[in-house]
Amino acid sequence: MPEPAGEEAADGDPLAGGRHFEPDLRRMTRINLRPIASPMPLGFYAVAIASVIVGCFQLGVFEENAHRAVGLAILPAFVLQLVVSWFALGARDVVAATLMACFSGLWLASGLNLVLDPPGGTRVLGVLNAMFALFALLMASVAGRKRALWLVLCTAVPRFAVAALANLTGASSLATLSGALGLLLAAVALYTAFALMLEDMHGRQILPIGRIGPAHHALEGALSVQLRDLERQAGVRRTL
Repeated sequence: MPEPAGEEAADGDPLAGGRHFEPDLRRMTRINLRPIASPMPLGFYAVAIASVIVGCFQLGVFEENAHRAVGLAILPAFVLQLVVSWFALGARDVVAATLMACFSGLWLASGLNLVLDPPGGTRVLGVLNAMFALFALLMASVAGRKRALWLVLCTAVPRFAVAALANLTGASSLATLSGALGLLLAAVALYTAFALMLEDMHGRQILPIGRIGPAHHALEGALSVQLRDLERQAGVRRTL
């Protein structure tokens, strides 16, 4: 009795007709991981510092003509959070990477707008802030398992929504409220950054962050839990 075509193709010419049965490559595959320090404390500290500067400007702590100085002061946050996003992508944390990259772009656009003071820039910033508030709302809907990150996002939504209304309407009362919410956002981001830094230094939770589900297992779980389904992660699988 003749052998099936698939077995002929497997034993003979790989270009021959029929199905080609490849061997199980999992035993021959090795995935190298590069441990990195958590970049998130740096990212949240940058959010806090930039939010304090902008919030103080909106609350009238600085002179009215200090907008260029404020713009220059928040521009470094663009660089810092872009670096954080790069390392978060390398750590396969898409939520953190996306959040930090978008914050980076926001600080760049806001800083350049304040420094250059182009015509119509205030209303353009209003639309930008409105879209960022919507982005933060969408991010909060998927970040519930990281309660500290979720709380930062929930604080960012009203802050940037009110900032958008202040930019679009020119109401000074809304600008003042936006500044106060900016200081609240800075306080939440500072706590999150400090808690994450302590956690990374001690290898365990010191201040409550509210990790649940996979976020909790990321710190408390064994190595086998961390490597589960690694072959399906972006950068390992063939296509995104």
